[in-house]
Amino acid sequence: MSASRFERTATYGFLVLFSVVAIYPVLSILFLALHKKTDLVTGLAFPTHPDLSSFKAAWTEGRFATGFMSSFIVAATVTVVSAVLSIGTGYAFGTMRFVGDRIVFPIILLGIIFPYEATVIPLYYDFQNVPLLHLNLLNSYWALILPQIGQSVAFGTFWMRAFFRSTPRSLIEAARIDGATSWSVLWRVLVPQARPAVMTMSVLVFTYTWNEFLLALVLVSGTQSHQTAPLGLSFFAGATRAGDPTKVAAAAVLVAASILVVYLFLQRHFVRGMLAGAIKE
Repeated sequence: MSASRFERTATYGFLVLFSVVAIYPVLSILFLALHKKTDLVTGLAFPTHPDLSSFKAAWTEGRFATGFMSSFIVAATVTVVSAVLSIGTGYAFGTMRFVGDRIVFPIILLGIIFPYEATVIPLYYDFQNVPLLHLNLLNSYWALILPQIGQSVAFGTFWMRAFFRSTPRSLIEAARIDGATSWSVLWRVLVPQARPAVMTMSVLVFTYTWNEFLLALVLVSGTQSHQTAPLGLSFFAGATRAGDPTKVAAAAVLVAASILVVYLFLQRHFVRGMLAGAIKE
């Protein structure tokens, strides 16, 4: 066997192995959700008579309609606002030179490097009484939206800066010669080409925001009307796990399926954006 063929076989072997490791727990949860409460389930047991009643019961008893609505409001708002801000900051740092740009950009990257867990408790006390405004933002959507916009803009700036730096300078210069302003160059020339990168960034931000648990646990656990789907899943699992694990599995599938649907619809743009992000600066 030649070296190249051996490497190809080994590569596929590792891919299959890691795929099995990744898929096994997902299938085990899905199969558990399709069983009845009285079934004795061990390992990866495929249900002989699939039962969907656990999904209906979990949705109703866990009040996931409210959790899904809260998660969607927070995730959609964070994604849209972060995308708009990141496009602007990425364009500025990727195509322009201004006083202090080499200092400001590393400061923005601290939002990626600094562990956000260390900010949760300070945020709790800050949102109890917002400085200067004297507002209490705890147990509101703003308590989740504002911090996550700050985190996401740091990542989005880094992502979009890499894309704009890979854009040919001749394209920008040609638009300038035609009389285009910086605003026109960005939104009429560069953004249409950056659509795959923007979509990929949006999917990543939406997924991260949707799955956020710690902020929701600390900042909005006091009111059920603003609890997100992951937080509702945690409370539901804690109260139901011992009595009916099939309902817990069904609830977990419902929460995870939302992200899967988003990815399936945007898969092509996501892959194109990942490939575009691989272009070196």
